[in-house]
Amino acid sequence: MRNIILKWNNISLVTRILIGIIIGALLAVTIPDSAKWVSILGSLFVGALKAVAPILVLFLVVHAISNHKSGTKTNMKSILVLYAIGTFLAGVVGVVASFLFPVSLTLTTGAQDVAPPGGILEVLETLLFNVVDNPVDALLNANYIGILTWAILLGLVLKNAADTTKTVIANVSDGITRIVKWVIELAPFGIMGLVFDTIATNGLSSLLEYGQLLILLLGCMFFVALIVNPIIVFGFTRQNPYPLVWRTIKESGLTAFFTRSSAANIPVNMNLCKKLGLDEDTYSVSIPLGATINMAGAAVTISVLTLSAAHTLGIEVDIWTAIILMVLSAISASGASGVAGGSLLLIPLACSLFGISNDIAMQVVGVGFIIGVLQDSCETALNSSSDVLFTATADIAKKRKDGKTA
Repeated sequence: MRNIILKWNNISLVTRILIGIIIGALLAVTIPDSAKWVSILGSLFVGALKAVAPILVLFLVVHAISNHKSGTKTNMKSILVLYAIGTFLAGVVGVVASFLFPVSLTLTTGAQDVAPPGGILEVLETLLFNVVDNPVDALLNANYIGILTWAILLGLVLKNAADTTKTVIANVSDGITRIVKWVIELAPFGIMGLVFDTIATNGLSSLLEYGQLLILLLGCMFFVALIVNPIIVFGFTRQNPYPLVWRTIKESGLTAFFTRSSAANIPVNMNLCKKLGLDEDTYSVSIPLGATINMAGAAVTISVLTLSAAHTLGIEVDIWTAIILMVLSAISASGASGVAGGSLLLIPLACSLFGISNDIAMQVVGVGFIIGVLQDSCETALNSSSDVLFTATADIAKKRKDGKTA
């Protein structure tokens, strides 16, 4: 038995995940009733990631800031610029693609129980209240804006703490990181359960009616991931971006595709940054921050579904309104929750730009939930993999500027 475990662990994690995907799909197609218990593995895996991620972020950020030496530079300014550019250009892609390939919707019901924000001010108000949230509530509710705020403040205060205090924080941070590694090793089994549950519960038939919309959404996301993001990376690094792009998609995007939560994928991204040899002082802050504000996939979803609603109702969209939508979708996306379906609740906000009633907008949200099996998975994969991609890009650009080999 021990030899089997050793041989299993010697296989690359990506290969093990692919094996889990295949087994989960086969079980869902062949014996869905007899293998219902498999779905529990997926729930346990996502639950474990969500449980450990807030504590990991808190201690990693506190540790990084409290041990930061004065005069040591990080790349946070560059990373924030990259996050902003990436999210805005994703909104641009969504708007342009919707004009080139207009899609009309068969509106449905099914989103009556969710409450979208009433305006952009409400989105900003929510963000501000998340900043001043009680630290215990922030941890319990996985409010990463609140966690980051408290972690940064504690880190700054503890910069002048005794070395023994800093050692304790470092030891706790290392301990939680090790637990995260254990959870990540279980990813193949967890993803097997997630794949089984998705196919057994939803199938693929529910996607056929909205196939054209789904193709447009996924096409935009693939275009951003494989064309726009590499151009951004090349602009900053002046080197072939695709080896880094492929690695982030493979090692971060694949896991995020199945967990469907940028927040739950934070530990995976942290581990990938470490393997890439990035500066811990930087990525311990940029990764959890990216899970909150770097939302290119959400910008695509908001812009495409909003314009689909406009096309369905025969609303003429002029160029200036389209530009406003690009900006609004990027800002709104940055306020989207880092959980499954978080971007859909911001669609009514964008629809209000065209005078579309809330009742119709919520029907569009209902459509979003129907196609969410693939749409939200791809959106999260794009969002989360971009966090590592842009963090690494800033690191490479800094080394290039300093005359070091990237």
